[in-house]
Amino acid sequence: MPILKTAEELVAAATNEVRTWSAADVMLRGQSGERLLLVDVRDVRELQAEGAAKGAYHAPRCMLEFWVDPASPYHKPALADEATTYVLYCGVGWRSALAAKTLQDMGMRNVAHIEGGFAAMKAAQMPILSYSEWRAAGR
Repeated sequence: MPILKTAEELVAAATNEVRTWSAADVMLRGQSGERLLLVDVRDVRELQAEGAAKGAYHAPRCMLEFWVDPASPYHKPALADEATTYVLYCGVGWRSALAAKTLQDMGMRNVAHIEGGFAAMKAAQMPILSYSEWRAAGR
C-alpha cells in the first residue's frame, strides 16, 4: 500500500494547527506565573538516558489520548485541568506536534508544544534533571 502522506508532511500540517512555543517562551510564561504543566511524551527509555525537565509529567505518546479522555479506564486527572496549559515536548518536536494536534482534535484548547523539543530545552538551559533525580522528585 502506498504512503499518501509522509511523516514529515503530517508533522508540518500539525505544526500549522497547534500553538508552538520556543523553550524561551515557556520559561518566560512559567516565570510570569502562567499555570503550565510540561508533558514529556517521550518513551521512558529516553527519559532514562537523557533525563527530563524539572516538574515534567510523563505521558508516553502511545497512551496520551487514553490518559486525557475522562471516559477511558486509563484516564489521569493530572491531564484534565482546564486552568492549566499543557505544554508537550518530545525529542525534537515532531511527536509533540502530532500529539498536540491530536489533543486539539479531541477538544482540548489548552495545549501547546515546544519547538525543537528536549534538544531545544537543553540548549535554552531549562532546568533538566537526571532520570533518578526526576523520579525522586515524585514524577
